[in-house]
Amino acid sequence: MSIFTSQNIDAGTSALRLGLSLIAGGLIGFERESRRQPAGLRTHILICVGSTLLMLLSIYIPQHFFDMKNGDPGRIAAQVVSGIGFLGAGAILKLGNNVKGLTTAASIWVVAGIGLAIGAGLYVPAFMALGIILFALVVLDYFEKYIFPPERIKSIHLYFDGTSVDTKKIRKVLSIYKINIQSIDVIQAIQKEKVQVNVLVRIPVSLNIPEFYKEMRSLPNISKIEMDEGI
Repeated sequence: MSIFTSQNIDAGTSALRLGLSLIAGGLIGFERESRRQPAGLRTHILICVGSTLLMLLSIYIPQHFFDMKNGDPGRIAAQVVSGIGFLGAGAILKLGNNVKGLTTAASIWVVAGIGLAIGAGLYVPAFMALGIILFALVVLDYFEKYIFPPERIKSIHLYFDGTSVDTKKIRKVLSIYKINIQSIDVIQAIQKEKVQVNVLVRIPVSLNIPEFYKEMRSLPNISKIEMDEGI
């Protein structure tokens, strides 16, 4: 029986599956590392190899311990699926309303699945999944950025002298720079003759900030502009 088709967990089969999981985890981890993600090459290799090892152990125990012939090979492996979620959560960063690391968290979860599949001897499904994942991470990334330009959520605070402000002019300037308005709130301080306008927006990453500020300063009676992360 070929080592590739053997269902018996011995030294040769274990070495093959662990080696393949090293390659699979390394390919996905290399892509994440190249984008300077918090979970990179070593993390993905460890997750994939660890998942494969636990899958091998799940199969090995019922095969080699006669008093455990009725053991469930999926019991240990099932804990990997639930446990990996805690590790994936550590890759997610929240800055205001901007969330980073979701793709890396998903890659951590799916690379564990690949490791389990390799550990079970499902080489074709595992490497088909690997190909699909790399296609999604590398190729689709370019299409996504082209069709949906990356944006950041920001909060813009505009301060005006006077007791009123024309929000239509604010909307017009924002539309020129393709800035999507999420919400707009006008706060009037009539006694102090001041108006504050808070605008929650989605700003293209490629926005020319100095040019945008220059255009905003052309608004009538504007005295100050502030921009920070969305809350």
